[in-house]
Amino acid sequence: MSTSDRILLFLHIGFAIFTLGPLTAATMSTPRYIRKRDVVVVRYLHRTTQIYGIGTLGIFLIGLGLAKGDLAEVWLTVSMTLFVVALVLLLIVERDQRKAVHLLEVAAAEAVPAPVPARPAATDKAGEAKEGGASAEGGAAEAEAPAAGATAEPAAATGEIAQVERGRLAAMSGVVALIWLVILVLMVWNG
Repeated sequence: MSTSDRILLFLHIGFAIFTLGPLTAATMSTPRYIRKRDVVVVRYLHRTTQIYGIGTLGIFLIGLGLAKGDLAEVWLTVSMTLFVVALVLLLIVERDQRKAVHLLEVAAAEAVPAPVPARPAATDKAGEAKEGGASAEGGAAEAEAPAAGATAEPAAATGEIAQVERGRLAAMSGVVALIWLVILVLMVWNG
């Protein structure tokens, strides 16, 4: 093996370690933070997936450089095909993360109650509370009634948010991690 091949192999392994590890951790932990409704962390994991997903292209390109056009080996063809499948699945994962971030933001915006102004108690000309229809205590109770209704949890807060995306993310991130392991076995076994 020549020095340039050793450098390419070093870069190939380095890219694999420093991109696939964080990428796999980000995709596999996203469903947990969707369930916790932590939109800041899900947004961060989405950005991490984008950055390290692009970084994985370096693994593929350096691997092509190591192959030197000799793609007749079955294990190389299988590895590259699996890598392309994993990249397509990562695009779907990224889309689901983006959609989950949007759904969590919408749910958080709906959960914030709109301020309800308190109505003053009805008074007569002398400044005293009227006795019949609305007293000072009754007016305060009426003013609190809409506020209590406004703070009730919306339907999205009681149900699951982004449940479909969470399930799809869990499944696809597991499949992608399994693909990375199969490629690793092929590289070590035949390399």
